[in-house]
Amino acid sequence: MTHIEASRACRDFADTLERVSLGKEQIVLQSQGHDVAVLVPVEDLSLLERLEDMADVKAAETAEAEAVANGETPIPWEEARQNLGL
Repeated sequence: MTHIEASRACRDFADTLERVSLGKEQIVLQSQGHDVAVLVPVEDLSLLERLEDMADVKAAETAEAEAVANGETPIPWEEARQNLGL
């Protein structure tokens, strides 16, 4: 992964964007020597979002299993939504 100063990325924005979008390069932006953000190709973002969704589903399944193991009854979505005023 390439690290560059954010000011340089701004100055050379077209080149930086091309490196990410066409070259599929991940670029870590730094400010005063600290990592502050990352530019990634959109395909990488899609993968990260899918991984995050999978982790959320696993966490929900674990929470539901723990609730059932503790004798708790999960609240159906429609009831929870109504209770929350959604």
